[in-house]
Amino acid sequence: MINFEEELKNYQPSLEVEEAEAAITNHDLTDVTDIIAEMMRELKR
Repeated sequence: MINFEEELKNYQPSLEVEEAEAAITNHDLTDVTDIIAEMMRELKR
C-alpha cells in the first residue's frame, strides 16, 4: 500500500519549461549530428 505521507515528503515539483530547457541544453550530449560531423571530418583527412 502507498504511504502518501512519505510520498509527499519526497515530492519535488517538475521544472518549468525554461529551467528544463536549460538543464537539457547544458549537458554535453553527443547526438547523431555530432557523430556524422566527426565522420565527415575524418573522411576529409
